[in-house]
Parts: sequence; structure tokens; C-alpha cells
Amino acid sequence: MPRPRKVVVTQRFFDERTQAYLRAHNCDVEIASLPVGKADGDLDHDTLVQMLTGAGGWIVGHARVTRPLLEALPDLQIISRRGVGYERVDLEAARDLGRVVAIAAGGNDASVADHVIGLMLAVGRRFRETQQRMLDGDWSILMGSDLCEKTVGVVGLGRIGKSVVKRLLAFDCRVLVHTARPDNAYAAATGVEYVSLADLLVRSDYVTLHAPLTPQTRFMIDEAAIATMKPGAFLINTARGGLVEDAHLLEALKTGRLGGAGLDVYVSESDPAYKPISQALLALPNVVGTPHSGASSREGLDRTNMVAARAVVAVLDGDDPAPECVVADGRPGR
Repeated sequence: MPRPRKVVVTQRFFDERTQAYLRAHNCDVEIASLPVGKADGDLDHDTLVQMLTGAGGWIVGHARVTRPLLEALPDLQIISRRGVGYERVDLEAARDLGRVVAIAAGGNDASVADHVIGLMLAVGRRFRETQQRMLDGDWSILMGSDLCEKTVGVVGLGRIGKSVVKRLLAFDCRVLVHTARPDNAYAAATGVEYVSLADLLVRSDYVTLHAPLTPQTRFMIDEAAIATMKPGAFLINTARGGLVEDAHLLEALKTGRLGGAGLDVYVSESDPAYKPISQALLALPNVVGTPHSGASSREGLDRTNMVAARAVVAVLDGDDPAPECVVADGRPGR
């Protein structure tokens, strides 16, 4: 039997079933030991090189995959993200150096969509404020807002955006969608209405973001955008920190311009200077925050683990991963 291929996983919660799948396909699985309270995005270049030397496959979370890192790892054939974002990966370098970059497309759609609805209900019905008052001995009733029959603006209509729409329709919501690629057949089947971002912000009771982070979308929700939103509207961001200018959001929430926010991502994840802003947001009674955990249900992680692992095995075997998972392929002839 050929020598097992080394596959390094720099993520927690990597289930035994997926490990067994990799081992059954002649892979030697190494789960990195991460410092308490740290993720692979906190690991420096030298630490990553030490962990990954000799690996053919890397199942990665939020580590920065740079050209110098790839150059230091000549055996590494595939970088497989347990997730769907890839803005921390230098795709040009990966192509230049003959590597494959894959994402776990479809693995966490349901988990993130459930999380979005949970945040909408939590901020609309003021769960956090109510429980804190009860803990303080005040059992008086705070009036919240229904999600049922509200107008909800969905910015971005990829797999997760469509999963959110599916759930919103069960709440009898009117759904407005802003997307670069309108699908008329989808609109006819679901009843969603395609609109401009400006129109969506003006009309929506809830706005939920599902766009990628690009130079064009960075701070798409800033002071000017917030000023056009309905007074008392709710903003949900489970997509990427940087879509929202968190400093401007903080001011809008403190002044009551917006009714509340449900946040799973923050600018401070990539810019430490924003850490005080994130802390101030989380301290507000009308904010429900989670630590970029929208995809982190047991079921969701199991699914994304397996999708990421299948991509690794395909590349190490000389085959092609599922097309929807490939974001860069620098192998000759690909």
C-alpha cells in the first residue's frame, strides 16, 4: 500500500466519522493542538509552517494563506476551507504555485440560515433585554416586534441567502432581494422581489446581509446607508465583518435610529483597532451577538468537515473536487 498522505486539520470539532473517511482513503490525519481561546487565524507564519511541513492537504478555518506560506510548503497540494469564505486566501498565489483552494459549499447553509432567523426573533422580541430585567427582579413586559408578515431585505442570494428566504416565507414575510444576478424563475417560484440596495434599505423592517466581502462591498452599510433605513429597523449580519461600518452601527443603535442588531461577525475580526467598538456593541441591550458561530452547529460542522475532506481526497487522488467547491485550481491543464 502507498505511504499515507499527511492531512493537517487546524480546526476544532473535527468529527470522528470524517477522520475515519480520510483514514480509509490513505490519509494520515493530524489535528493541530490550538492554544486555549485561540483559532488558527491567530497562528503566525512560522507556527503554521511547522505544523504543515510535509502535508499534502490542509483543512483550514480562518488562517491567512499567504504567498510566503505556500512557498514554504511545497508538498501542500490543497487548501480546503471548512467554510465558504476565502478572502483570507491568496488565490493568485495558489494558482501561480499549482495549488487547489476549495470551500465547503453547501455544508453550512441550513445552520447559518437557522442562526439568522434566531437572531431576528431574538432582537425583534427583545429576548436579551427581557431576561436581563428578570434577573434584576423586574418581570414587567417589554413590547417586541413580530417577524411574521414583516418586510425583510436579503442582501445577496447565494446558497445561504436562499436558505434564509425559504425560512422567511414560512413566516409570511414579504421578501426583497438585492443581488448582482437576479433569477427570474426563482422570483416567480418564491414571490421575492428584486430591488436596488437603496430601495431595500428604505422599505425593510429587517435587513440581513449575505454578500461576500470585496472592495466594492466593504462598509456597504455605513452612516449614509443607515440613515436611509426605516426608523427602528433591525440589522442582521452573519456574513462577513467589514460589510458594516461597526462604528456607525454603534452610533445608530445608541441613538435609537435602529431598533436592534443581530451580529455574528465584526470588523474587529480582521482589524484589532475595532475591538473596543465590538465590545461596545455587545454591551448594548438591543444587540444579540455571537462569536462567528453561525455555522457551528454539530450537524453543520459534521457536514462541512466531510465536504472539506472529500475535496482533499479528490485532489490527493489526482481527481477534481465538486465544481461548486473549487475557487482556485493551479494544477497544469486545469
